[in-house]
Amino acid sequence: MATKEEVLQALSTVNDPEIGRPITELDMVKNVTVDGDVVVVEVLLTVAGCPLKDKITKDVTAAVAPLPGVAKVHVELGVMTDDQRQAMVQRLRSGQGDGQGGTIKEIPFWGQDHRTKAILVSSGKGGVGKSSVTANLAVALAQEGHSVGVIDCDVWGFSIPRMMGVSGRPTAFDGMILPLESHGVKVISMGFFIPDDQPVIWRGPMLHKAINQFLADVYWGDLDFVLLDLPPGTGDVSISLAQFLPGADMLIVTTPQEAAQKVAARAGRMTEQVPLKIIGVVENMSYFICPNCDTKHRIFGEGGGEQLAKTLDTELLGEIPIQESLREGADIGAPIVALKPESPAAQALIDIARKIAANKPSIKGKRLPLLSK
Repeated sequence: MATKEEVLQALSTVNDPEIGRPITELDMVKNVTVDGDVVVVEVLLTVAGCPLKDKITKDVTAAVAPLPGVAKVHVELGVMTDDQRQAMVQRLRSGQGDGQGGTIKEIPFWGQDHRTKAILVSSGKGGVGKSSVTANLAVALAQEGHSVGVIDCDVWGFSIPRMMGVSGRPTAFDGMILPLESHGVKVISMGFFIPDDQPVIWRGPMLHKAINQFLADVYWGDLDFVLLDLPPGTGDVSISLAQFLPGADMLIVTTPQEAAQKVAARAGRMTEQVPLKIIGVVENMSYFICPNCDTKHRIFGEGGGEQLAKTLDTELLGEIPIQESLREGADIGAPIVALKPESPAAQALIDIARKIAANKPSIKGKRLPLLSK
């Protein structure tokens, strides 16, 4: 005959399918009754009509049924009260502020007690492949066993949802948003909340608030890395992020040509005036390998990434070749590191991801709490 303690231990392996935490930890298990060879488990759903209630029932049954002496498992579903749900949200959000009175909400993963590495992926101009680099580095880091999140901060020109192959509307309750997930990476984007063809016409204060919500109101859990895909240049979004995430890293993406390198240098130099630090340069579209003769053709020039790294006193982390499947993967939501991991472009991206992962997170420059806009 199984004991109640054994049943609870088994239930600790069952995660809520949306939040990704054990249902025992979320206080979703109201009661367990063992009557001979029959076990009754009462589970409280976070919201009424939860679309994943059948999965929860199946997972609970699968976890408890193999215990010695258990012949039958009954799962009874209820719903959390408002107070119970609010208590769960407060635990998940780790006491972050409410953002009222003109203050900035605390970022749960960004403080002196956390080791999350935040990487702002930036460029001086559009069209250099910044979003593609962001998506592929995130998936490559996840493939290496890291917990990774991506925040699409390009509110006007969001492209991360398409590149990551993720769509839908995030679940929200009691002021907390659950990010969507693709290729093992948690993702949030303005693209999840508005139609693809609808323009976002916002000025600084609205952008500031939206980015703060992406950072503070989304339940990210324990992240090793969060990659933030920035809009081109050094506008409102970049300035807000420097304030929200002081001490964060900046990765500069450029192409080999001098014009792109010069503009990217201006973006990189913003770190001289804000509390961010550059960790390296990535040169995208570096060369094209002829399929017939294996010769490297430097279509967009040569040396831009290396020169930019010298100008900014940092490291050139890698050169990514032009490859048709890199573009194809972005169009169909299959980053090349997952689609064709042995290809030259994928190997270059994986190598860059490993270099980034080798630099251990630091609390240097972090401050807690953030007090004002």
